[in-house]
Amino acid sequence: MKKLTILILIMLFGLSFIFKKKSSGPLPSIHSFKVKTIDGQDFDFSTLKGKKVLIVNTASECGLTPQYKLLEEVFEKYKDKNFTIVGFPANNFGSQEPGSNTEIKAFCTKNYGVTFQMMEKVSVKGDDMCDVYKWLTQKDKNGVGSSIVKWNFQKYMIDEEGHLVDSVSPGKKPNCDKIINWIEGKK
Repeated sequence: MKKLTILILIMLFGLSFIFKKKSSGPLPSIHSFKVKTIDGQDFDFSTLKGKKVLIVNTASECGLTPQYKLLEEVFEKYKDKNFTIVGFPANNFGSQEPGSNTEIKAFCTKNYGVTFQMMEKVSVKGDDMCDVYKWLTQKDKNGVGSSIVKWNFQKYMIDEEGHLVDSVSPGKKPNCDKIINWIEGKK
């Protein structure tokens, strides 16, 4: 009888571990998100599987706005090497992105020749933070770490499997060693 009780306890413990493990499941990757492009089209991040992705919150009237030029240069250099950039315009800092999606797209194209993927304007902080930025900034969602979007042009590095790798502060240029070494697979 004692052996049967122990066996039942072991089985229950094992089942509780299986169900607990199964219910928590793996954290989602960036590939599980769907958003709208700056043109209002549906965009599924799963189309970026196998690519390194640099996600950047952007603004048209910021002292860091010239980073668009550097972002485009990095994109052009590495776009054929399983790398892409995704820009999310946001008006969270000093109201430096006041325009509509149409105005933002025209500004980026005319002034910086932006060809990397731009998304619709979102919020990257506060109660109305979009789901992608919740994932990027909350460890319980991304499994890597928590961060705060400090200003326009903060950069998040995502690996080929859609997992957060690291972030780069707004003041660091898109062609800094940290980002280029990551794109090129150097440590």
